[in-house]
Amino acid sequence: MTTQLTLLLVDDEAAITENLAPFLERSGFIILVAGDGESALAKVEASAPDLIILDVMMPKMDGRAVLRQLRQQGDWTPVILLTQVGEAFERAMALEEGADDYLNKPFDPHELVARIRAVLRRARPGERPLTAAQKLTSRNLTFNRLTRRAWLGDEEIHLTPKAFTLLEYLMTHPDELVSRERLLDNVWGWAYPAGTRTVDSRIAELRRVLGDNANDPAFIETVPSQGYRFVAPVQGAT
Repeated sequence: MTTQLTLLLVDDEAAITENLAPFLERSGFIILVAGDGESALAKVEASAPDLIILDVMMPKMDGRAVLRQLRQQGDWTPVILLTQVGEAFERAMALEEGADDYLNKPFDPHELVARIRAVLRRARPGERPLTAAQKLTSRNLTFNRLTRRAWLGDEEIHLTPKAFTLLEYLMTHPDELVSRERLLDNVWGWAYPAGTRTVDSRIAELRRVLGDNANDPAFIETVPSQGYRFVAPVQGAT
């Protein structure tokens, strides 16, 4: 028998929690609800949820402050942030502070469930998420996120800035099917006038530099009509 996982849903908008909580329960989770950051911290301490869905904009204590306090206490419970701000710097700050993923409002509840399951698959109990790691390694590929440099074996590889950011996103979301539209949103940003061919061009660049074969991929798999998946295992380090 599969044990049900417990999620803590934190949002000050009752209209969201009243609709989203039953949907998540129908998806197989046990749901706890908090309406502000202080209540969220109390419920984390009392109930130790398996994952926290955390709104950013809340009274008393906003979501990012809650996230910072949890991480400073050494609590690495997986966290998905819900935000209405789509700027790249806001997302980058959220990940640097230890969020496992983020989702812009408004969102499709099915997309949230997919993100929850993906985060839970890659979560390592008691350890910081890949999104907060300073160095990522996969097979013979090493990516230093602080210096923005990467090596394949002993040889440093050179990529365009967007290809570097694309590789970083894929490596921090391993074994997760990511659509071209989501990559456009997260790598290029809402305001960037790019189409899906732009994503395909940068994927082609990554494959060329990494020596990856699209028909027998060691790193990046194409899922026809759906998107891409980073198929190699990834380890993170500080």
